[in-house]
Amino acid sequence: MPLSFEEQTRVDLAACFRIIAHLNLHEAVANHFSAAVSADGKRFLLNPKWKHFSRIRASDLLLLDADDSSCAERNDVDSTAWSIHGQIHQRLPQVKVVLHLHPVYTTAVACLANPHIPPIDQNTARYFNRVAVDELYGGMADTVAEGARLAGLLGDKSRLLMGNHGVMVTAPTVGEAFDDIWTLERASQILVTAWSTGQPLKVLADDVAEKTARDWCKIADFSQRHFEEMKQMMIEQDPSVLD
Repeated sequence: MPLSFEEQTRVDLAACFRIIAHLNLHEAVANHFSAAVSADGKRFLLNPKWKHFSRIRASDLLLLDADDSSCAERNDVDSTAWSIHGQIHQRLPQVKVVLHLHPVYTTAVACLANPHIPPIDQNTARYFNRVAVDELYGGMADTVAEGARLAGLLGDKSRLLMGNHGVMVTAPTVGEAFDDIWTLERASQILVTAWSTGQPLKVLADDVAEKTARDWCKIADFSQRHFEEMKQMMIEQDPSVLD
């Protein structure tokens, strides 16, 4: 029998956690992913508080309601996760998947006095004029007001480079979100490595960068396939992800 939408989303999101741990992009038992399972985006899945990404199963994911403030009082809900993801799913119904991470290279870029991703290759060009930036880090994002502020910063962008903090990407599907945050970290790694040479960057012309970014938008099927291949690897390594 085919899986329901929620069941399939559970499997995909659980696999995404495992993939991120496999790639060592996670941070201890912090960071959070969420995925909406209702048409209005307000009912969403979230990882339980302080459970390591490498151990998350489909059944472990919490089903929460962005309109239900009592969710914040649950012992298995992290306050920062509720503040950020709850507000995004409440305020931005078009957002279906939200991944928030502190990967080393992207976070390093976010810690610069001028946090930005100049287009110097095909990966960095994916983000040309397509990343919102938050430069007002004020400590742990553990209040509804802070979550609302972050939601408002996204505007017409699907990615938020969080100054002195990390990164957040949003997407229509888990697969597209995974490939986006993977490419963003790879782009940041290339950028930081190029900067480390001390040589001037050869930045792409705006028209070339814009064309490249638009071309990226046309290959969502590539992103999905990348995810499906990685998901299958996780299932073969440890089928408990499906439980």
